[in-house]
Amino acid sequence: MIYIGADHKGFKLKEYLTKWLTENKIQFFDVGAMEEVELDDYPDFSVMVAKCVASSPVEHKGILICGSGHGVDMVANKYKGIRSALAFKKEVAIQSRAHENANVLTLPADWLKPEEAKEILDVWLHTNFDNAERNQRRLGKIRTIEEENFK
Repeated sequence: MIYIGADHKGFKLKEYLTKWLTENKIQFFDVGAMEEVELDDYPDFSVMVAKCVASSPVEHKGILICGSGHGVDMVANKYKGIRSALAFKKEVAIQSRAHENANVLTLPADWLKPEEAKEILDVWLHTNFDNAERNQRRLGKIRTIEEENFK
C-alpha cells in the first residue's frame, strides 16, 4: 500500500498526484490534509504516513509533501524502518530507490511543478532496489544504527 500525506503547502500537489495515482490505478491511502488549512502542521501528516509505512516497511511505501520537503522528511526519518528521501529531480528519486531502497518519497512543493513531481513519483514507484552487495551492506549498517538507537 502507498500512503500519502501533505500539509497546506503541499496540499495542491498532493491533490494533483492522487488524481494521477487514481487515473493509473495505483492503490493508495490519503492520510490528509483533506483541505487546505494554513494553520496545520507538517509533523502531523508525516507521523501518520511514517507509522503506516513503518508497520510493514518492506511492503508499504509513503509519499510526503510540504513546502521545502525538509520538515516531513526529518520527521519520517525518526521512525524505525523508514528510509525517507527528499527528491527534487528524477535522477535523485531513482538513486534513492536503487541504492538506498527508500520507502518514503518526500517532495518539495515550493520547488516543483506538478508535472515534474509526477515524473519523479513515476520513476520512484517503478525503480527497484539493485541488490548490489555494497548497498545491502550499507542498509545493514543503517539497520544496526536503528537497533542501537530505537531500544
